[in-house]
Amino acid sequence: MARRSSRATKPTDPLARVDTLARNMWWTWNTSAKRLMESLDPALYHATNNNPIKTLRRLEPYRRAALAEDPAFDKRVASVEKDFASYLKTKTWFQRTASARDKRMTIAYFCMEYGLQESLPLYAGGLGVLAGDHLKSASDLGIPLVAIGVLWKKGYYRQEILPDGGVRVLYPEAVWDDMPFEDTGVVFKFPCGRKDLHVKIWKLDVGRTPLYLLDTDLKKNTPKDRELTHYLYAGGDPEYRVRQELLLGVGGLYALDALGIEPTVTHLNEGHAAFAGIERVRRLVTEQGYEYEEAVDQVASTSVFTTHTPVPEGNDRFEPNLVMKYIKPMTDQIGLNRKRTLALGREDVHDNDETFCMTVLALKTSDHCNGVAELHGDTARKMWVKTYGVKDPGEVPIGHVTNGVHPQTWISDDAADFYDVHLKPKWSGAGPEDDWWKGAGSIPPADIWALRNRLRRKLVTTLRSRMKEQLLYHEGGDADVIELYDRLDENALTIGFARRFALYKRAPLIFTDLKRLESLLANDKRPVQIIFAGKAHPMDDAGHEFVSRVWNMSQDPRFRGRIFLLQNYDLEIGRILTQGCDVWLNNPVRPMEASGTSGMKCPLNAGLNCSILDGWWPEGYKDRNGFKLGDGEQFKSRARQDRFDAEQIYSVLEKQVVPEFYKRARNGLPMDWIKRVKWAMRDHCCAFSSHRMLAEYLEDYYSPANANA
Repeated sequence: MARRSSRATKPTDPLARVDTLARNMWWTWNTSAKRLMESLDPALYHATNNNPIKTLRRLEPYRRAALAEDPAFDKRVASVEKDFASYLKTKTWFQRTASARDKRMTIAYFCMEYGLQESLPLYAGGLGVLAGDHLKSASDLGIPLVAIGVLWKKGYYRQEILPDGGVRVLYPEAVWDDMPFEDTGVVFKFPCGRKDLHVKIWKLDVGRTPLYLLDTDLKKNTPKDRELTHYLYAGGDPEYRVRQELLLGVGGLYALDALGIEPTVTHLNEGHAAFAGIERVRRLVTEQGYEYEEAVDQVASTSVFTTHTPVPEGNDRFEPNLVMKYIKPMTDQIGLNRKRTLALGREDVHDNDETFCMTVLALKTSDHCNGVAELHGDTARKMWVKTYGVKDPGEVPIGHVTNGVHPQTWISDDAADFYDVHLKPKWSGAGPEDDWWKGAGSIPPADIWALRNRLRRKLVTTLRSRMKEQLLYHEGGDADVIELYDRLDENALTIGFARRFALYKRAPLIFTDLKRLESLLANDKRPVQIIFAGKAHPMDDAGHEFVSRVWNMSQDPRFRGRIFLLQNYDLEIGRILTQGCDVWLNNPVRPMEASGTSGMKCPLNAGLNCSILDGWWPEGYKDRNGFKLGDGEQFKSRARQDRFDAEQIYSVLEKQVVPEFYKRARNGLPMDWIKRVKWAMRDHCCAFSSHRMLAEYLEDYYSPANANA
């Protein structure tokens, strides 16, 4: 792809101006900009996975000519350009409130994945979505952050569900000319073990925040090295993964050097980039004359580390010989022998058989460590007592910053229009303290209910289209399509369950008692429908089995037309479901859900949560604003836990959720339900936003780390 240089003068062609707008991801969270992109050619836009650049490249000549000559379209483009210029010029919250010292900080944010928009193959799941929202709020608030990631050529996999419920894993290649990535023209070398890799740097603008992406798919590299940036979380063996993590952590530091960026704070979002800590120590020892312990202290004092999961598989571990093969050249320069080197990644430094853990390395080279919810912080302190050589978890220096979601990204266009009328938010220049939803109590109940109905009906319309495609893929006939259209109900209580199909998230838990579930779903006077979507890790056979079980239940005559499974869960499906569902169901094994941000998106769209008290829900739940499953009971027996939690699901749905949804006043409104929705808006929308999250990172982590720079 040729390097795209900035134009000295603004093009007059409205389509060229749209192309310019599409190259900054700001458009993905501005309602007018999103509508502009879709208006290019709505059918083509959706066929390109909502990619405006690809849409522009494939516009038919007649459509291109019509838009170029349409004064109304030109006026709309000019209006969005004006909004974007105003956004960039607006004085930000950080500019208004930060200390002089903090205004000189630069935060380098490292993450293996970024979920910014569905057409960009840079993410797999929740970690990436969280990182994407982190960058967007950093931009909105004006926090001086630069992000480092990897330009995945094939990314995470595309999921196809086969007629028998099996899963086909596919890896389509990205076409870079269809993407908004800018070639910086910078290529550098970095040592990966005892050989050098050539790395190209691409840039993606996320509002004010730059995201730099590393690419090894260059002719100067060997075929094996070129494939290093092909697959996210799959492909190859453990050595492939170690080399990817060296690229992100160590290569990311070399990239910052090549760009002339000198960060004062390093934030590792999960342990994938933890090798950066060793490289930073090496530089202090070899280039600035630090003693080893002094260098470790200095690196740790300016490093922030966020751990995201209590699940063992989420904390990468590698065999010692493999790790030494790649980091020995660095640690030799520091003067560390094998034992001291491996001790950096071991909980028990005296256990010579223990594997090398990237989370442990990150903890040992970062003073500012946090979990992603209050309960998760407590869980993490219990998990890592051995790492810190203490017995009391209270002595483990891991705090918490509860995750949040970027409101403008996850608010539907209908809800955005609704808020403009009723709450009048002023997004540009807003700070974390600006709570537009505190006035939700005064919104007329009829208007809340009209919004909820409108969003559910849009969901059903979209589901009919997507499920029809799946039916045709499975060689379904006209009768199947007609049945689908008839059974999907625009007025039925609609429950959503969409997330990664990890075992601890227990997607099939609601199928524990099929007779009870049938009784719940088969009531035509109070209809209930459940929409599932989710992917397992590509090599997680048990997770794929969960997908198959949900699919088979959706085909069971008892549940056909009441249970649906959407294939290829992605950001768009996540938006569709969190915006359209009335209730968001969440039933992980407590305390394995670190945060679970999907449920935070529903109250933004007049939806409610029904969840185990895990992740963020113990902080978010009050009797008035949603539904809880149990009181946090934890049993040693997994079978007993599953039985208990399944019973809670049935009981809460039967006795609370369904009756309240269908209990209508004389005016036809479910008044108790609407009151609960209003409280959810007031309690959740501001408190669990990524603006609040970034403000906490700044005060409790970035600013203290910056003070040590």
